[in-house]
Amino acid sequence: MSLSERPIGVFDSGVGGLTVLRALRAALPAESFLYLGDTARLPYGTKSEHTVVRYALQAADELVERDIKALVVACNTASAAALPALQQRHAGLPVIGVIEPGARAACAASTRGQIAVLATESTVRGGAYARAIARLRPDARVRSLACPLFVALAEEGWTEGAVAEAAAARYLAPLAGQADTLVLGCTHFPVLATVIAACFGPEVRIVDSAATTAAAVRRELADRGLLRDAGGASPAGWRFLATDGAERFAAVGARFLGALIAAANVELIDL
Repeated sequence: MSLSERPIGVFDSGVGGLTVLRALRAALPAESFLYLGDTARLPYGTKSEHTVVRYALQAADELVERDIKALVVACNTASAAALPALQQRHAGLPVIGVIEPGARAACAASTRGQIAVLATESTVRGGAYARAIARLRPDARVRSLACPLFVALAEEGWTEGAVAEAAAARYLAPLAGQADTLVLGCTHFPVLATVIAACFGPEVRIVDSAATTAAAVRRELADRGLLRDAGGASPAGWRFLATDGAERFAAVGARFLGALIAAANVELIDL
């Protein structure tokens, strides 16, 4: 197998990163993908930075051993805490996180420089989005808000209705009139985009880093000459790894991926 024909590795603490995989497949239809969800140890968002770095390195090592040609860190928490360590360990490999593409998209979308980041506790505590936005747009005013309950709602499929609407209203009330752009700084949050948007007027733009990350991956592969030559062939497809609960991964993950996942096609591994 040539280098360009190898799969792109993607990992997240669980199934949220499947929203990134969905965007990657749309942007790179000729590529094959190997997705790892560290479901035995989720969520990463409540863990210490040291622990997140350790988990991320272990997940990346597993994918690298399976001959990937690029690594996508489809987890905001891991991108915030572990990206430098991952890039250092795998220096010869393109390693792309979701923070920088999301920050760039937010800066481009914001009309007044008033940007709010909705994320996990760990991502908010680390301040990676605020730093990235400040580098790109020093005049921006960034407010970061931890919304941990959104993760549980997304996993349960409660993405609309009274419970989801009440949680969104409670979390987002402090941002009323305080932002012209919202960054969905957790890969679970895009499935709640409708109830989040309903808390604001149409003038507030919502940025999902999945599409911008996919575009960044495409550019990186093109620059390195690693894009797969489709040659008229059908897409090479995707494979799934999980550290626990193949059945739950398949059932819940389908909502994030927008496609059916057969539990029999989820390989259980131990990190």
